[in-house]
Amino acid sequence: MNDIRVLIGDDHRIVREGLKQMLGDLSNGLPSMTVRAEAQTGPEVLAAVQELGGPDGLDVVLLDIALPGRDGLDVLQALRKDWPTLPVLMLSTYPEKQYAVRCIKLGASGYLNKSADADDMVSAVRKVAAGGLYVSAATAEALAAAVGRNAGQGPEQLSHREHQVYRLLSAGHSVSEIGAQLGLASNTVSTYRARILEKTGTKNDVELALYAERHGKAAPAA
Repeated sequence: MNDIRVLIGDDHRIVREGLKQMLGDLSNGLPSMTVRAEAQTGPEVLAAVQELGGPDGLDVVLLDIALPGRDGLDVLQALRKDWPTLPVLMLSTYPEKQYAVRCIKLGASGYLNKSADADDMVSAVRKVAAGGLYVSAATAEALAAAVGRNAGQGPEQLSHREHQVYRLLSAGHSVSEIGAQLGLASNTVSTYRARILEKTGTKNDVELALYAERHGKAAPAA
């Protein structure tokens, strides 16, 4: 059986090295795992996948959410558009309740917290490489909560771009700062802000920050 060919997208070298060692140490069974490429920014991930020919050269992309240049959720959407059969396993330091549902809705093959056991990490890589969906117990709980939640409640109602702006607003960033980070005009950010306030039932940024705390505040994109 062929090796599982992996690309690691994470902006922290120590994390990439740790993942490489973990996959190497625990892949003594078949199939073994080989890291074909590494990337530390969103654009680098997309360039590496393109260079390797998508699923012709890769079996799994391990993708951090908080990537500089272009965050992991944007990269995930781009990969789903250009390489729809290439499995993407999202990695994050944030709890499943914050991102797991959104990642799976955007087409991820699974969501794994970076604090997961090494055996769970390897099992997740093997499962998604085989075409499966990896759902941890915590992710399953988050999915069940999302299904049970009434429509129009919680951050899940926000579009992808609205959610990006929501994260940064709730972290205290100004409209101009958000525009610079996301490459948007300030008036466009203000339009998104107005939609977010309307959808969340909040009146200002202070209420929005409190709302974010109640619903599991998401950290800003790197």
